Amino acid sequence: MYESFYGLTAKPFRNTPDPRFLFRSTAHQEALDRLLYAVEERELTVLVGEVGTGKTLLTRALLDELDETKHAVAMLLNPRLTPTQLLRTLAIEWGVVKPRRSRADMWAQLSDRLWESHTAGILPVAIIEEAQLFKRSEVFDEIRLLTNFQLDDANLLSLVLVGQPELKAKLSTDRLRAFRQRIGIQYELEPLSEADSARYIQHRLAVAGRAGPLFSDGALAALYQHARGLPRSLNHLANMALLSGFTRGLHEIDQALVHSIAHDVEGRWSVEQ
Repeated sequence: MYESFYGLTAKPFRNTPDPRFLFRSTAHQEALDRLLYAVEERELTVLVGEVGTGKTLLTRALLDELDETKHAVAMLLNPRLTPTQLLRTLAIEWGVVKPRRSRADMWAQLSDRLWESHTAGILPVAIIEEAQLFKRSEVFDEIRLLTNFQLDDANLLSLVLVGQPELKAKLSTDRLRAFRQRIGIQYELEPLSEADSARYIQHRLAVAGRAGPLFSDGALAALYQHARGLPRSLNHLANMALLSGFTRGLHEIDQALVHSIAHDVEGRWSVEQ
């Protein structure tokens, strides 16, 4: 709607996990590097972060980095699964035809499939999002047991669990001590700093085709103040500011407009709550 007015070729602040828009802050680059290392080293990996810090975008960037001829990736977006459902889902994603009903039979099928993949030079990878929503600790046990598929010097698969800070709290319990001991790589993604928030806004504008600045320094500071460095919140406020600026015919987004938009959003949520 406002793209041509602002010299854009795309909407810069969509809350969709488009890897083109990944802002490689120091923290996000380190997280991605750890994920890539963990996959290639066939480690069990845990990535946690608050809602809106960019975890999903990182997993999509990870997928982009993996060679699809050498990796068989299973993406699990619904973690509300029983242990048996988890096994069946992974079996199907990794190419098992007609998984059997009993868990023992499915384990045997998975074992055969993993060895076939290894022989073919293919690494099965599972990325499980919103892992804090696992209701039963038995699901973590099932994931831990998957790491028993291994050679003398390496696992036959790679597992990545992604979740909110509640996942970290769950994993700290005594019940999941054995699971914790299997974690090879872990990383906690923090909100962006004020300087990185400004660079984040400028980066997404540049990817969307904007040649020069669009938000004033005061507007960038206001965005950080209200979004608290959370990329998803930055996207929402910046998008609303561009829409409002367009309807008012403003060619620069200033601090006052961002504060106005933010107070409107915050006020609406407080009323709804």
